[in-house]
Amino acid sequence: MRNIFLSVGLVIASIALSPAAAFETRATRLQAIKTVGIISAIGDEMSLTRAGLTASNTPGQSLSVRSWSLDELIVQQATALLNRRFRVEAVSYGRDRFAAIRESAIPPVNLMRSDPFKALVRADVSPQGLDAYIVITRAKSKLGTGRNVEGIGFVEYRTLLASYGLIHALYEIRVIDGKTFDVIVKRAASPLDNTATLRFAGPSRSIDGTFEGPAGAERLRAAIVDLITRSLPITLDDMHLANTP
Repeated sequence: MRNIFLSVGLVIASIALSPAAAFETRATRLQAIKTVGIISAIGDEMSLTRAGLTASNTPGQSLSVRSWSLDELIVQQATALLNRRFRVEAVSYGRDRFAAIRESAIPPVNLMRSDPFKALVRADVSPQGLDAYIVITRAKSKLGTGRNVEGIGFVEYRTLLASYGLIHALYEIRVIDGKTFDVIVKRAASPLDNTATLRFAGPSRSIDGTFEGPAGAERLRAAIVDLITRSLPITLDDMHLANTP
């Protein structure tokens, strides 16, 4: 008899955890949120990657783009979008500690371990007690069939006959419950109107020209900002967090 009750309980649990039920629970939890804090930690470094037949063994490099204030821009834009639905409150947090977290390159490892941002929100964000925290961090994408790239970056892709440049702004957004610190929903920003030959699983675009000197650096910054400002409203809307016009 006990085994029968156990079997019935497992069946009920499997029904409760079906995709439709999970979506309903997520929607209900999002609907109950009134106050949120926004945490952004994607924008301090730009990766420089050479790829293609003539650069397969070239190690990646990076440079600081802290002066671009991308995280401040993201918080500002997200606040304007989320204020239509929630009361957004300013929060303080150790941006470098959030940016230092790297998920494993092996997907099953990420499934087995607890989301590392949950504990960091609990320990490193002030004030505590908001209904939810919106955490925006770097995401990864595979460069063709080769190496992974993440976050903000520039890729020079070379073949025997030609070369071209691509930029990417890869990020993901988590909504973390401010009471239980569970991840309510998580989503990576989707590609935009990417027509480049080499595509990423996130916002990216091809870009031409050189970027030497202040004018070139500003043009590169403006292109990255464009990727972020166009993709962020779409991503938040896809997560049912903002009702964009």
